[in-house]
Amino acid sequence: MTATGTGAERVRRRRDKLRAAGLRPVQIWVPDTRAPGFALECARQSRIIRDAELQAGHTEYESWSAVSDMDGWTA
Repeated sequence: MTATGTGAERVRRRRDKLRAAGLRPVQIWVPDTRAPGFALECARQSRIIRDAELQAGHTEYESWSAVSDMDGWTA
């Protein structure tokens, strides 16, 4: 054993400090980036977002064009 203790003791002390700081451990499940089809699914979702943003931008441009037409208005 070293002066700082075993690996398990260091981990316990670190976790105790984190808990004392108001944190708690959690376990989360995330997609496996190595899984077959993962990259294809990322690309599919990216296309959906891109298309939605392009459509929203086009609609926003049309809206501003309509309200910025001030021909015939006087102050």
